[in-house]
Amino acid sequence: MPKNKTHSGMKKRVKVTGSGKLLVQRAGKRHLLEHKSSRVTRRLSGTEEVSAADTARVKKLLGR
Repeated sequence: MPKNKTHSGMKKRVKVTGSGKLLVQRAGKRHLLEHKSSRVTRRLSGTEEVSAADTARVKKLLGR
């Protein structure tokens, strides 16, 4: 049986922590930033944990 392949698009977007949590960048900070308030852009910076509804799907794509 051949080895499973990791989904290369997903591995570029998700970081797995030592405890197994899945971290992603927040959406909405790529473009059209001029009309967004500084408060909003600060809130969107950094990473967040993948939502519970998506965790199983993401783990499957990562081969975990």
